[in-house]
Amino acid sequence: RPLVLLLVALVTLVLGYQATRLEINANFEDMIPQSHPFIKNFFAYRDSISGLGNSLRIVVENRDGDIFDKDYLEVVRQVNDRIYLQPGIDRAWMKSVWTPATRWTEITEEGYRGGPVMPFDYNGSPESVTQFRVNVLRAGLIGRLVGSDYKSSMIVVPLLERIPETGEPIDYAALSDFLEHEVRSLQTDKYRIHVIGFAKLVGDMIDGIRSVLIFMAFSALIATLIIYVYTRDARSTLLLVGAAVLGVLWLLGMLQLTGYVLTPYSVLVPFLVFAIGLSHGAQKMNGIMQDVGRGTHRYVAARYTFRRLFVAGLTALLTNAFAFAVMLLIDIPAIRDLAITTTMGVLILIFTKLILIPVALSYIGVGEKAARRSLETGSATGENGLLGRVWAMIGRCSERRYAIPLVVASIALGIGSFAISHAYLQIGDLDAGAPELRPDSRYNQDVAYINAHYRISGDQFAVMTVTGPEGIRDYETLVEQDRLAWTLQQLPEVIAVESLGSSVPLITMGTNEGNPKWMDIPRSRQVASLTVNTATTNAPELLSGDATVAPVVAYLRDHKAETLARVARVAQDFADERGSEQRQFLLAAGSSGIDAATNEVVAVANYRMLALVYASVIALCYITFRNWRAVIVALVPLAITSFLCEALMVVLGIGIKVSSLPVTALGVGCGVDYALYLVTVQLAAQRSGRSLGDAYRDALNFTGRVVCLIGITMGASVITWAWSPIKFQADMGILLAFMFVWNMVGALLLIPALSHFLLRTQRDAR
Repeated sequence: RPLVLLLVALVTLVLGYQATRLEINANFEDMIPQSHPFIKNFFAYRDSISGLGNSLRIVVENRDGDIFDKDYLEVVRQVNDRIYLQPGIDRAWMKSVWTPATRWTEITEEGYRGGPVMPFDYNGSPESVTQFRVNVLRAGLIGRLVGSDYKSSMIVVPLLERIPETGEPIDYAALSDFLEHEVRSLQTDKYRIHVIGFAKLVGDMIDGIRSVLIFMAFSALIATLIIYVYTRDARSTLLLVGAAVLGVLWLLGMLQLTGYVLTPYSVLVPFLVFAIGLSHGAQKMNGIMQDVGRGTHRYVAARYTFRRLFVAGLTALLTNAFAFAVMLLIDIPAIRDLAITTTMGVLILIFTKLILIPVALSYIGVGEKAARRSLETGSATGENGLLGRVWAMIGRCSERRYAIPLVVASIALGIGSFAISHAYLQIGDLDAGAPELRPDSRYNQDVAYINAHYRISGDQFAVMTVTGPEGIRDYETLVEQDRLAWTLQQLPEVIAVESLGSSVPLITMGTNEGNPKWMDIPRSRQVASLTVNTATTNAPELLSGDATVAPVVAYLRDHKAETLARVARVAQDFADERGSEQRQFLLAAGSSGIDAATNEVVAVANYRMLALVYASVIALCYITFRNWRAVIVALVPLAITSFLCEALMVVLGIGIKVSSLPVTALGVGCGVDYALYLVTVQLAAQRSGRSLGDAYRDALNFTGRVVCLIGITMGASVITWAWSPIKFQADMGILLAFMFVWNMVGALLLIPALSHFLLRTQRDAR
């Protein structure tokens, strides 16, 4: 025992120090499926279509005038210059009214004329502002880089995944702080600044982690108070909670040592580890308290409890670990990291809960009054109050008159919820903006403003036209590009479409005195090349340097799941029908193209993950029980709760996406603990000759009370997250609270009811 405590102290010092160095960040590429064909195409041609991946959009609004104001233009210049110098910016593709790459072109009697939209000799005088106005109109920036009401202008800021000078990934927390303190600090009552993009979304979520941590601390406090009210023993309660916190501390230190960072999507993992640890620790504490209450010495009581519950506890933790580990098969790095970190945390609990708590309790013991009270409240027949009557009623659920209606009602509830989830549960985002944040958050208000005033939204779906060298200039390729753009433009979900094939006819018409008869794609390769060069002067992002890649970019009204699915289906049908050896139409780039790929992977992974989770649970339960009927008894309540959780997601308007995909697996992994502790004790009692009713009452009094305690404690703790300013955390809090409570209720009521039909012995038949 001293060696165990010494080892704990040393590991705590090392990992505790490492935990203080843990960083919070995210990576754009970690959120997308690496092997999906869309993403492979995006990675293959990313250098040729820069700006259609991870980017920021900064809009400066003039609330009391328009953009043709020298003071306003000075604010835009300051914003442009500050963000331009920030590390991690892909400066070559950055666009605003102040960047030289934003140009105007016109055709006169003397030929082509053009230049930068912002005049070289701009000095803020009325004449230079007037020239700027003319250039904006010439360049056709309305709805693209200039708001449709002329009250705002946009700065498009493509981001690199790594900073070239250091090779380090972009620190989104630092970038978000820069945007708030250096860019948004230029905001006044007259000039308002709007910022959207993955980097800002992650930055806002990282900022919100402070509130997440507050809610987690509040949840831990609630759990501590409930356990203390139950035990009325301060030292055992503090030991139990301290050991749970110790497991979290070790996990955070291990993450730092193994090179992981905490992301806004994995920040809930530490609390899950705390919850699982609290559940197993409470079982150990309960067993020791009851033995001490019977007069057993604390050292002997600790040994007894260790022997009785070690196998069940180990199996439960291994089941948790396997349930979380199957998420490694999902081809999204963020979910794989979540699987690794959660599995790592559960494996840590094998030591901190199954070994450390009995060893520590063998030294400090429990209060004598608390130990005697545990026996009194542990007897279903000894309680004459409301709790005792409820407990006695639960203990009779194995009787036929209660078992039949319980099983029938549960199966009906499960079938109904499965039908609802199967018919209405959707993949992906169901709301405009960022569902991870509240609808009234500043980020979502910025998204709404930009979508309302610009015809190029932040939701871009790009199809890449790929040919041989200089093949984009061919007549047939430009025609097919134009056809694809027209096909996408017919969809009501599409606001606007940009492509080289659509721009060339307008340039051709302009070179022929504006005669609409010439608004077509030239068949001559020489004329077409000249027209293409002119078109790409103002829009270089529409063609790669070697003329082998040209995107067709559709700007969507939103990135809801049904929107992305329809656009992707139409684009893929066109690519399959019109693609050839000379030219290919490859999906997809842009934020919405990446989202469409992610949704497809999530749709497949959802059912595959559940199947693997339940397969691992079945295997480990069978190893534990050595009885296939007991496995069914343990699994049915879990399955019904999973169906109910998906039906609740339909009611709450939550889609299956990267952030919500692991919830069901986590719920199953945590919920199986209840069944393992109840069924293990029940089977042991039955094998010793007890009847089913007596065996279940033994299980109920020994481990069932703690199952009820932990279910209520965890449910009451996480439901407080519903008031979090981060909607993602609020949704997860509601879903986890539901699964914690319903797994507990299902285990307490359905295990005896199902046991009546599957686990009765000959003694029960007599």
